[in-house]
Amino acid sequence: MNKKYLFDLRVVSNESINGHYNLLKLTSDTEVLPMMSPGQFVEVRIEDSSNTLLRRPISIHYVDRVRNEIWLLILPIGHGTRRMVRYRKGDIVNIMLPLGHGFTIPSHEDVNVENLLLVGGGVGSAPMLYLGKALRDAGFSPLFLIGARSADGIVRQVDYAKYGDVYISTEDGSVGERGFVTDHTIWKEQSFGYIYACGPKPMMIAVAKRARQLGTYCEVSLENKMGCGIGACLCCIEDTIDAGHVCVCTEGPVFNIDRLKWPI
Repeated sequence: MNKKYLFDLRVVSNESINGHYNLLKLTSDTEVLPMMSPGQFVEVRIEDSSNTLLRRPISIHYVDRVRNEIWLLILPIGHGTRRMVRYRKGDIVNIMLPLGHGFTIPSHEDVNVENLLLVGGGVGSAPMLYLGKALRDAGFSPLFLIGARSADGIVRQVDYAKYGDVYISTEDGSVGERGFVTDHTIWKEQSFGYIYACGPKPMMIAVAKRARQLGTYCEVSLENKMGCGIGACLCCIEDTIDAGHVCVCTEGPVFNIDRLKWPI
């Protein structure tokens, strides 16, 4: 089991992105942040609110080792996340980290790992940035396929472009190709050794179907609703082939698609 830590982190900045997300950067002034793997997540305690007794699970967007910072991409859709976008520089935020199991970084000895495709839908694109960095650091050149309903749902492409080529799909065609990520022409133009995905469940199922048809190894990061983040409350259950019902927060959030009882 991964060792978990509680930190009081200081807000470095909290920047609005496209009026849709907030990029929250946090640091510790007293301790070096622990090692964190792409695909893991944190649990944020929401202060000053009687309506948010439970912490909020947020994907790790990026870890800057030089600045000792962790970045969180926030989509304000509920009381807790709306409170988080109001954090200001210098505020102190209590966070439990790192939680869960992350993505697999392949070995160069693995067969067919020339092209690694990272698919993110909406706020599900958050963990793909840190994963892209890890893959680039391991000597790979990942490809990013980012999708959203419209242009304002696309996270800053410049950040992803540091680590690989970026392809965009929007449902309304306001940027990139029109349609879903699984409609993008990249699927016809290239083959892939590994596929990683995070986003709405219908999107991940569609990507998993593509991977199954191609015979490609695929991992998905699930976004089930969570409470405690440590496997006690049992509210993030997912049905698996090999182990029955498991807690996404402790067994995942990343799963090989071959483990999941999905219609693929």
